[in-house]
Amino acid sequence: MKLFYILFLLSALWSSVIAWDKNDYEIFDLVSDLEAAEGKGTTFYSWLDVPSTATSAEISKAYRKKSVAMHPDKNPNVKGIHERFARLGVIAQILRNKEGRERYDFFYKNGVPKWRGTGYYYSRFRPGLGSVFTFLVLLTSGLQYVVQKMNYSRDLERIDRFVRLARTAAWGPKLIPVSGARKVKIPVGGGGQLDEDGNPTQGGRLLELVVDGEEVFIIEPDGSWLPLDSSAANTPAISSTWFIALIRSVVSRVRDRVASGAGASKGESGGSSEQESDESLESIDDSASEITSEGVKGRQAAVKAGGRRRKAVPKKR
Repeated sequence: MKLFYILFLLSALWSSVIAWDKNDYEIFDLVSDLEAAEGKGTTFYSWLDVPSTATSAEISKAYRKKSVAMHPDKNPNVKGIHERFARLGVIAQILRNKEGRERYDFFYKNGVPKWRGTGYYYSRFRPGLGSVFTFLVLLTSGLQYVVQKMNYSRDLERIDRFVRLARTAAWGPKLIPVSGARKVKIPVGGGGQLDEDGNPTQGGRLLELVVDGEEVFIIEPDGSWLPLDSSAANTPAISSTWFIALIRSVVSRVRDRVASGAGASKGESGGSSEQESDESLESIDDSASEITSEGVKGRQAAVKAGGRRRKAVPKKR
């Protein structure tokens, strides 16, 4: 299989190369040599100083005028004058020939292929990394959205089938509503059928449901009832595709980290403030103790003055 693809690719490349004939190759070489000698963007018409709509007579007149001015005998010291003069004659011959001019006009309007080492090829658009990434993201996200819609439609069909089977099992084949809630078991498989009594006709995985009036419920493991309707299916949304979900997840994580960092820094600043306040209170207590002890010592010294011990008597208030 790989060999087939390789041969197909080579044949496509080869067909693109052999699509040109010898006259086309002559035009390609002339255009390349003309731009190299006279400047990039120089065309056969601009070199002869005639419009692209010029007639054969106008082209011949322009050729005679330019050939006289470029003749090697009049420009003996000009480098490459012989090659330029010979090129002028070939170009004039191509433009005066109907078939040759048609071929040149085609390349004049659509562009001349570039030499790629093994042949002349047209330059094709080569997308960059950003363009490729954008294309792949759009393609994969679009395919994922299409798959979501397909799954949503399939889930709705399954829900409708489960509801229909549950009502048939609870009410009977005539679907006559019965008051009160009834527990029923229906087959999960697509080919499951019920008999006249509403019981599964063949084995397989069964789903236990509750039919209460017009509503059908799924019994959860904890015993609660979950409505079985279209809300139970996953609705397709562009926001749930992988790329947008990835961006939302990254933004949420960054936001949580910033919030946790701000909370931690606030806690550290609060802890340091409490520590500083505790240290300030301790220093105030120490200062008060020193002041109190110094005051007591001063009073004791005053009592001992006069050479006799005196009992300190507190002042009456």
